[in-house]
Amino acid sequence: MRLLEKAPAKINLALDVLYKRPDEYHEVEMVMTTVDLSDRIELSPLREDEIRIVSENRFVPNDQRNLAYQAAQLVKNTYQIREGVEIFIEKQIPVAAGLAGGSSDAAAVLRGLNRLWDLELTAEQLAELGAHIGSDVAFCVYGGTALATGRGEQIRELPTPPPCWVVLAKPSIGVSTQAIYQNLNLNDVQHPDTQKMIQALEDGDYNEMCAQIGNVLEPVTSQLHTEVDQIKNHMKDFGADAVLMSGSGPTVFGLVQQESRAHRIYNGLRGFCEEVYVIRMLGNRHALD
Repeated sequence: MRLLEKAPAKINLALDVLYKRPDEYHEVEMVMTTVDLSDRIELSPLREDEIRIVSENRFVPNDQRNLAYQAAQLVKNTYQIREGVEIFIEKQIPVAAGLAGGSSDAAAVLRGLNRLWDLELTAEQLAELGAHIGSDVAFCVYGGTALATGRGEQIRELPTPPPCWVVLAKPSIGVSTQAIYQNLNLNDVQHPDTQKMIQALEDGDYNEMCAQIGNVLEPVTSQLHTEVDQIKNHMKDFGADAVLMSGSGPTVFGLVQQESRAHRIYNGLRGFCEEVYVIRMLGNRHALD
């Protein structure tokens, strides 16, 4: 028996950091939505009581460093599962890119093992498990569009964004989320208006959504990696309606309504950026079904 799960990437339409909590995590407000760029997770039962990670991508670790491995280990430990599983990860989402690729893989493993081992857990229970693995995992369990608060584990479903095309561009660098947060000075940030973004989504207002995008981590990453601003400027020059870095970066995305303009931006970026994608937003939770 083999089970397949889709693990879509996410982008942040708004990412705000409010303060550092006593537990050393940061209190965040993030509006996130899933996009149609996905890893493919294949789960196969093993007779041996072990977790085996298999991937053809050399940047994917096959041990406890992998969030998919951690997800399987957490399920086994929590529910005293004495069966093994092989997890094949077919990567499409760039690694260390601010797109929650590892978190989405972990969420897909949680959903898949719930079926493989007949655990009958609710999405809420899976998200609660996911919160122990990483701050984006709870959101990735649900997918769709949501406001994530706390350290990312408190999820409130939001309306699907207005239809548009997304151009993603990742420069050939990796970014450490921990390093970006360590360099974040909360006394010197411009906070996005999360409530106005939510209102734009509720109104289905594309122009207002574009006007309200913002990410407090972007200036920090841009200062460390000038490629981020270069890609942003190129996207604007080529006609994107809104441009923002996703997560802690370094991936930048541009929003456009016309497919022809999306491909024009794509062609313009391909000259100096290898990883460029033209995709749509998935937008609603049922896209994972």
